[in-house]
Amino acid sequence: KPEALERVTVDTTVQEKAIAHPVDSRLLEIARHKVVSAAKRAGITLKQTFAKEGKELRRKAGGYAHAKQFRRLKRTVKRQRTILGIVMREVQRKLDAPGFAATNAKALSDLRTWLERAERVRTQKTHDKNKLYALHAPEVECIGKGKARKPYEFGVKVSLAVTHKQGLMVGARSFPGNPFDGHILSAQIEQTTNLLQDLGRRPTQAIVDLGFRGVDADNPGVEIIHRGKYKPLT
Repeated sequence: KPEALERVTVDTTVQEKAIAHPVDSRLLEIARHKVVSAAKRAGITLKQTFAKEGKELRRKAGGYAHAKQFRRLKRTVKRQRTILGIVMREVQRKLDAPGFAATNAKALSDLRTWLERAERVRTQKTHDKNKLYALHAPEVECIGKGKARKPYEFGVKVSLAVTHKQGLMVGARSFPGNPFDGHILSAQIEQTTNLLQDLGRRPTQAIVDLGFRGVDADNPGVEIIHRGKYKPLT
């Protein structure tokens, strides 16, 4: 019934991206390969590509990580960073050379993009913010939702609004940057209101979890129901 659209349940989850687990050694090898391939397309001939050594280092890193030989793993990853830096500096020198003229503007643009992303991968540290987790998908974020079976998920936070009884989806939005749950409720209610405007209905009650506490003032006209207010509520 139309009045059922006025009572919605709002929650957040992670829309995961189809990427492999972002291991340093894998990202460094992919970055080296991407830079070398893009340089060839742009008409740059490299003195050395480290293709054979890069493949061997990637295999070694996987074996050392599996055997928990972390000192050897650290040395291997350090060498991968070194050869990536060597390749990038040679490409940059030839790009800046006075006589260099690219025949393909798109190939040159792609090369500069891969150089920028490769530099991010090469210089990022363990506890840095805004890390790059996938070369082809720089928008991916690392989000921890407190799940014991999956401590971290790689994707983008999304908010969903469904009707309370029938479970009909009436709103879905993505929120890059992993904002606090309570701060996105007003935006989700706004989208749901816009989608329901042809039916002459708008959400007046929102059932949420405790991540949405303390945002009543930001959502006038909407009754926010959660376990912190109503003790018998499961």
